[in-house]
Amino acid sequence: MQEYEQLKQLVMEAADDVAKAQGGNKAAGTRVRKKMQEIKAAAQEVRKRILEGREGETGTGTAAAGGGGDEADEA
Repeated sequence: MQEYEQLKQLVMEAADDVAKAQGGNKAAGTRVRKKMQEIKAAAQEVRKRILEGREGETGTGTAAAGGGGDEADEA
């Protein structure tokens, strides 16, 4: 999923500045806070895509839950 890969990339990009901010670098702290806003938005996109996928599955009936769909009849 592309959105998840983007989220991971944003977290990795923040790593150096997080370390610098913990060391007292105020500019790095500002960059981390800005990156956290981007991460928050990216995480929301991942949640949205996961929910869309789950909603798509509910239309398939009980077969997705192992409730005896058409798969047994075709075999």
